[in-house]
Amino acid sequence: MSEQLPTVTLTDEERKRRAKEARAAKAQKKAESLAERKSRELLLSSVGHPISWEEVMDGSKLFGDYPLIQSQLCSQSWNELVSVGSLNASMDNSFVSLRARVHSVRGKGRSVFLLLRQGMDRVQATFFQTDETPEGMAKYISKLSKETVVDVTAKIVKVQVPIASATLKDIELSVVKLFVVSRAGSLPFLVEDAMVRSAHENEALENGTYTYIPNIGQDLRLNNRVIDLRVPAHLAVFRIQSAVGRFFREYLYTNDFVEIHTPKLVSAAFESSTNAFGLNYFGDKAYLAQSPQLYKQMAVNGDLMRVFEIGPAFRAEWGHTHRHLTEFVSLDLEMAIQNHYSEVLDIVDQIFIYIFENIEQRFAKELTTIQTQYPFEPLQYNKKKNLRLTFLEAVALLRQDGMEIGDCDDLDTWAERRLSALVKQQHGTDFYFVEKYPMSVRPFYTMPCPEDEKYSNSFDIFLRGEEISTGAQRIHDPELLVKKATEKGVDVAALKVYVDAFRYGAFPHAGCGSGLERIVRSYLAMNNIRKTSMFPRDSKRLTP
Repeated sequence: MSEQLPTVTLTDEERKRRAKEARAAKAQKKAESLAERKSRELLLSSVGHPISWEEVMDGSKLFGDYPLIQSQLCSQSWNELVSVGSLNASMDNSFVSLRARVHSVRGKGRSVFLLLRQGMDRVQATFFQTDETPEGMAKYISKLSKETVVDVTAKIVKVQVPIASATLKDIELSVVKLFVVSRAGSLPFLVEDAMVRSAHENEALENGTYTYIPNIGQDLRLNNRVIDLRVPAHLAVFRIQSAVGRFFREYLYTNDFVEIHTPKLVSAAFESSTNAFGLNYFGDKAYLAQSPQLYKQMAVNGDLMRVFEIGPAFRAEWGHTHRHLTEFVSLDLEMAIQNHYSEVLDIVDQIFIYIFENIEQRFAKELTTIQTQYPFEPLQYNKKKNLRLTFLEAVALLRQDGMEIGDCDDLDTWAERRLSALVKQQHGTDFYFVEKYPMSVRPFYTMPCPEDEKYSNSFDIFLRGEEISTGAQRIHDPELLVKKATEKGVDVAALKVYVDAFRYGAFPHAGCGSGLERIVRSYLAMNNIRKTSMFPRDSKRLTP
């Protein structure tokens, strides 16, 4: 028979004590559970689990993925961010915050090396896991995908050995905080690979065309232009392109020109219907404008006197060459003249001198960045007045060099390039004019030369071997205009609006048009105009 245990009677005080201990144990268990959950959250954070803005703003977290930035009041830290290009060694030991892309990342154990890229600038950043840094932070950083956008707070450290892969070679960033703003997914190619210059960059083929055989094909680049644009040299190209338009506009504004905006939907193809894009306009036939030719002439004779436009032009060019696009940006000007079309040559010469000088003086960083991937020689030109040859003088030079060419033959691509090489040898310039072209190779509205009607008061401008601009004095007499149109086989009835514009008293005038992409391509000595068109359009490309 087993022994019966005595019954224990608890006092009220003992019950309270035990209940208190139970509550304490439950609280302890809850606290441990919370700590465990926080630990798991930290681990999840190391593979991209988002955190809250409150944790970011109160400093309780040093790394993680931001919530979606939707202009929340608590996320207005953008005014504290600095540009990478503004950093320098004089800021040693100071702390900065910046936003950049992950160009490359290399993790080894508890050490991580990042190359951060912001536009054309790259800076190295480092993080070393210690007992004082949050657990998992090194792993988190080392797993970042290339092209991911991050916010970094870091200490600037001056280095003794230059960092070859960075543009800021004398400093690095010691990372204190790092948050992901936007993660990059799988990439069709890497920006760092697209920065490599091909050995075939300037390979010439037959028939005057050129090919581009880079490590990453041109079509792949253009199909993914948003990534290709991130290449520092390409960013620099479009900054140069912007500068050309800016300085063109600046010079003309300061010389009493008025900027105009002309229609791009027109009722007739005034230049040639064979290379005009036709479309249905509410049941009528219409075209995309090949140039603002008619309208800038009308503006001059509407007494604006000196006008210019920067705008799109459209030409149905079937040839898939290194220099033609179906849509391009046209820099056009037209002006009343007093006596001679050389007045417009003088203006245009000074425009390009102004553009070239300002790019050299104010865009040295961009030029240097481009040079690293697409080397070219400095442009040679006269800073006061540039060389002008007549067409017959140009033909004579080519004949002396052994080329067979007639007095009224047009210059093809190879003739232009050979002529430019001869000009460079004899005159030491990459930039020059050829004037007095044969009437047979000029539009009907070009004013004939008074000394010899086989030739015209027209000109082309050459830069590094290729034509970048065409211009002329225009016929302002309506009867002569009709006569020349008839001789060229142009339908005069379709030109009624154009011809009538000169029946009410017209100023003698001249002008020219230049392709922005061509100017930039030739200035930078690039082998394909698609490098200087942000989203090029040609006979084979309509996207992106």
